[in-house]
Amino acid sequence: MASIEYPKLLAYRIPVPPLAVQREIAAVLDTMEKLEAELEAELEAELAARRRQYAYYRDALLSFDEAGGGLRWVTMGELGTFHRGKRFTKADYSDDGVPCIHYGEIYTHYETWARDVQSHLRVDARSRLRFAEPGDVVVVDVGETPEDVGKAVAWLGDEPVAIHDHSYAYRSELDAAFISYVMQTSWFRRQKMKYVARTKVNTLLIDGFSRIRVPVPSQGEQQRIVAILDSFDALVNDLSSGLPAEIAARRKQYEYYRDRLLSFEELAS
Repeated sequence: MASIEYPKLLAYRIPVPPLAVQREIAAVLDTMEKLEAELEAELEAELAARRRQYAYYRDALLSFDEAGGGLRWVTMGELGTFHRGKRFTKADYSDDGVPCIHYGEIYTHYETWARDVQSHLRVDARSRLRFAEPGDVVVVDVGETPEDVGKAVAWLGDEPVAIHDHSYAYRSELDAAFISYVMQTSWFRRQKMKYVARTKVNTLLIDGFSRIRVPVPSQGEQQRIVAILDSFDALVNDLSSGLPAEIAARRKQYEYYRDRLLSFEELAS
C-alpha cells in the first residue's frame, strides 16, 4: 500500500500567511465551493432529466407496430448468426498488437458503438483467438445482475477485433449501430430477461435470445434513426461534449481557482 513516513510528513513546508488572509481565502473558497456545488447539482439534475428524455425518444423511434405497416419483423436467429469468442488472459495483453474487446470493458468503457479499442493482445496469440468483424455487434453473455446480461456494443472499426469467450459477435444484415440501439430499448430488454439464467453467474441463454423478434426497416431508415440517436446520445453521455463535459469543466474551473488562491511564492531565507 502507498504510504508516507511520518517524519517526512512533518518536514513538509507549507505557506503561513497572516490569519486574516487565511480567513479571507477560506471565505472565498467556501463561497466558490457552495456555488460550484449548486451549479453541479443543477447540471446533474438536468443530465438526469435529459437521460430520461433520451430513453423515451429512443424507445419511441424504435417502437414499430408489428401488426401493421408492412414492416418486417424477424427473429435475430433468422436474421443473423452468433459467433462465440475465445478466452484470453492477462498474460496475453500487450501495449499494442491485436485489437481486442474484453467483455468487462463493454460494461465500463464502451457505449452503443465503437471504432477504437482500449486494449490489445500479443501478436503471437492471434492464431488461437476469435474475432468480431467490422459491422458486428458484440454481446456480453454474463453479468453481475440479470439486467447487465446482453449489453452490446456495435464494432465499427476498420479491422477485426478479438473478443472474449463471455461474448458473442452477432453478424446480420442490419446496421450494427441500429441493432445495438434496439437492444437498449425497454421492450427489447423485457424480452431479453426471459432468456437470462439466474444462477450463481447470470448467463444469457443464446438459443432463446436468438428467438427475439426485431424490426427490419429499410437501410436508409436505420441510418436516419442512428443519426438522430447518436446526436442525442452525445448530449447526455459524451465526456468530451454535452452536459457531462460541462460538469467536468466546472469542477476543473473550481480546482484551478482554488490552486491559484493557495499558491504562494516562498520568501528567501
